[in-house]
Amino acid sequence: MIVKTKKYALDKETFIKLGMVRTMKKQWWVALIYVALNLPAIFLPSWWWFIGSTILLVLYVLFWLIQFAGITQHEQGKMLFEKLSYEIDSRQVLIKLNTKQGMPMTWDQIKNASVEKNAFALWLSPVQLIYLPFKIFNSEAQIKFLEALLKRKGYLK
Repeated sequence: MIVKTKKYALDKETFIKLGMVRTMKKQWWVALIYVALNLPAIFLPSWWWFIGSTILLVLYVLFWLIQFAGITQHEQGKMLFEKLSYEIDSRQVLIKLNTKQGMPMTWDQIKNASVEKNAFALWLSPVQLIYLPFKIFNSEAQIKFLEALLKRKGYLK
């Protein structure tokens, strides 16, 4: 079966939100560093421990926010936000700009996938993804087929 989708353009705000949420989930250990930086306040009471560690935490989050926001402005990232359609089968994901121009992507190029509450997210790298909302599929059967395909490929449990 080949799943053919409607044309869809990823919204820049959605991309930034997905990237930030995924990064913060993967880097949960940063919260442990924040707590560790505040532990000296037990022995040497001072607000400076909290102020300094909070500034570092805010700078860390801003660093990642700038990374994701920068991709939306960069020339090489413009492909992520164009209106594209997709043809998905068990061999590849074909990304189509129009009926004559397209780019095949094999399944081994996809690092991992997730099912959001109303979309599939196929991650190619920490900052590149294919976002497939359920509304671009033509039927519920196509959504079930893609979910089964992702499970068979080992991306979903």
